Amino acid sequence: MIYLDYSATTPVNYEVLESYIRATKDFMGNPNSLHNLGVKSKTLMNSAIKQISDIFHVLESEIIFTSSATMSNNLALIGTCLANMKHGNHLIVSKLEHPSIYKICDYLETIGFEISYVNNTDEGLIDFEDLKNKMRLDTILVSICAVNSETGARQPLKMLRQIIKKENSSTLLHSDMTQALGKVSVSLHDVDLATASSHKIYGPKGIALLYKSDRVKMSPLMYGSGSIYNPGTPPVPLIVAFSKAIRLATTDVEKRENFVKRLNAMIVDDLKKLDGVEINQTKICIPHILNISLKNIKPETFIHAMEEYDIYLGTNSACASNELSTSVMAIYNDRKRAMGTIRISLSHLTTTDEVYRFLTCFKKVYQKLNNLIED
Repeated sequence: MIYLDYSATTPVNYEVLESYIRATKDFMGNPNSLHNLGVKSKTLMNSAIKQISDIFHVLESEIIFTSSATMSNNLALIGTCLANMKHGNHLIVSKLEHPSIYKICDYLETIGFEISYVNNTDEGLIDFEDLKNKMRLDTILVSICAVNSETGARQPLKMLRQIIKKENSSTLLHSDMTQALGKVSVSLHDVDLATASSHKIYGPKGIALLYKSDRVKMSPLMYGSGSIYNPGTPPVPLIVAFSKAIRLATTDVEKRENFVKRLNAMIVDDLKKLDGVEINQTKICIPHILNISLKNIKPETFIHAMEEYDIYLGTNSACASNELSTSVMAIYNDRKRAMGTIRISLSHLTTTDEVYRFLTCFKKVYQKLNNLIED
């Protein structure tokens, strides 16, 4: 099998899985319980949380666990908006976000919030001047992803935050870092809120986090016992496994990135020679995500054809498959191009041999499907 859909999800790292199994077997107590089993579980959980806070150089109290990146995005946007309504009702969002962000914005509009969508350049970079022009006194939140999930376009969060704070010091910056963590270096000090997910960094599904600076006011969306923002019994094994995944994913990031960059270049150099294949990549795109468009072949047809060779690709975002790629549309303003996208997701686990085989099969399938169209 050749797996090239790492941006949708990743296989669980063996060391991470071992941590999950050990925590499940040896720490069965509810961390909210007062007896010794509960205390042991809570101690283990707190140790895992401390490891995360140490890696990101933030406070332990600034780490909130959720069940998914989508839930973290909901909590970040809705929770922050509800808590800061007296300061304004205006949000700014990029046109390069994960579909969950737009669904949340649709909801916020129904309860009285106003959303402005900031433009981007032809490279996929946020338009700084447009961002400045859209900032207002009642702008309470800006949400811009660190790395776009469809094209891999990376944003300079530190610079964007400086622009935002200069225009309105009370405006908060949220960034969905789900596609950035483990692929490129990130700093939580560049933002006020940040989203990350375990299953994107070789950890288990069902656990994600929201970084929330202690300076940020945020209303809870659910109510019950335990954590104010995620009530209920903490999933200790998932938290422990997530902590291990973060530690492993943030080790040797630059070395892994350089390796993936070479794989990306191999694919681009070969595919750009094919007539009818467009490379949707700019200079600000990270190498782990390579987006291409096929002019005459439906993406789903091509993807299923590649499955016959045990090769697995993606369309745009896993949460918006078989739809127009809003990110490709935002960058290239070409509807046909945006309707024909395929996402090739690379990893440090991808081998050179896998890339060679992928390219061989790609050209074979591409020629076969093109011949069918011509006939």
